[in-house]
Amino acid sequence: MKRIFAQFTKELVQFQRDRLTLALAFILPFMTLLIFGFAIRLESKNIPLIVQDFNRTNISNSYIERLYATNQFMPTQWSGNDPVRDAIDRGIAKAAIIIPPQFSRDVQAGRNTTVQVLIDATDVNNARVIKNSIQRVTNFFMQEQGLITFNNSVTPRIRLWFNPGRLESLYIVPGVYAVVLWIFPSLLTAISMVREKEKGTILQLYASSISATELLLGKGLAYLLIAILQAFIVMGLGSLIFQVSLVGNSITLLIGTLLFLTDSVLFGLLFGVRSSNQNAAVQSVSVIGFVTSLLLSGFIYPISNIPFPISLMPNIVPARYFINITRDAFVRGTGWAGVWFDLVVLIVFGLVFFDITRRALGRMQLPY
Repeated sequence: MKRIFAQFTKELVQFQRDRLTLALAFILPFMTLLIFGFAIRLESKNIPLIVQDFNRTNISNSYIERLYATNQFMPTQWSGNDPVRDAIDRGIAKAAIIIPPQFSRDVQAGRNTTVQVLIDATDVNNARVIKNSIQRVTNFFMQEQGLITFNNSVTPRIRLWFNPGRLESLYIVPGVYAVVLWIFPSLLTAISMVREKEKGTILQLYASSISATELLLGKGLAYLLIAILQAFIVMGLGSLIFQVSLVGNSITLLIGTLLFLTDSVLFGLLFGVRSSNQNAAVQSVSVIGFVTSLLLSGFIYPISNIPFPISLMPNIVPARYFINITRDAFVRGTGWAGVWFDLVVLIVFGLVFFDITRRALGRMQLPY
C-alpha cells in the first residue's frame, strides 16, 4: 500500500505542475459539453420553404399560413426566371410548394385539387420530415374546408412519457456525459503513461521493487480521482446550463459513473502501455475511443439502425451502457431494475482492461 500511495501522490504532483494537462482535464471537457449540447439538434426546425402562389386568394393564403404556423418552416424569398427551381438548385430553399390557379375554385366546389411539392432529398431524414409535415398540414386544411371527414370509431389519446415537452437536451446532454467522460480521462491517463517512457523514468519503475499491479493501481487511482472531479464539473455545469435534473436513483448513477470512469482510466492505461510515444497514444485513444463512443453507443443514432455485422460492435463499447445509465437517471427514472445489467457489464469491462494491461506491463518489466 505504501508503494501504491507513493505512486498515487507522485502522479498528482506531476499533474498539478503541467498547465497543458490541467487545460485538457477541465477546460476541454466543458467546451465539448457546450458544443455538443447546443450544436446537436435532432428535430428539424426553421426549414427554408418557398411558396409560389398562382391563385392569390384568401383560401390559398390560409393554406400558406397553416404551413408556416407549424414553426418548422421559414418563408424564403427568391426572384429569378424560375424562382422555385433556382431556389432549390442553389440550396436557398429545402422545399417548394406550387399552388395552381384553380386552387380556390376547386376547394369551394369540393373537387380534388393538386398542389405540387418539390423537396430537396439530399438529406434523406430531413426530406422525410418535410414530407410528413406538409402532408399533415394539408390533411388538416382539407378537413377544415370540409373536404375530408373523420368518423373513425377509434380515437387515440396520446401521452408522451418521460419527456412530454420533447426537450432535446434531455436526450443529448446525458449522452454527452458518456462521450466526454470516456475520452478525456483515458487521454490523460494514456499521455501520463507514455510520458514515463519518453522521459526514461519508466526504467526506474521497472528496476524498482514496485510490481505491475502496484504501478497500475497507483497511477490509475490518481487519474480516477481526477476523472471524478471532471464528472462532478461536467454534470454540475450540464445540469445548470441545460436544466437537466436528476429524476432517478442517485445511487445507480454514482455507482455507474464510478465504474465507467474506472473503465475509462484503464482504457487509457492500456493504450499508454502499448504506445511508444504521445502522438500514437493520443491518436489511438481518439480514433478508437471517440469514434465508437460517438457513433456506436446510441448517443445520436439508434443502435437498432446499425446494419449487421457492424451492429455487433456496440456490444463492446462501454459508453453504450453508461448512456443507458445516465438517460435512466436524468430522463426515465427506472432505477436498479432498468440498469443492473449495464452495471454488471461495466464491471466486466474493467476487469478485462486491467488484466490485459497488467499482463502487457508485466512483460515489459526488467527481470531481477
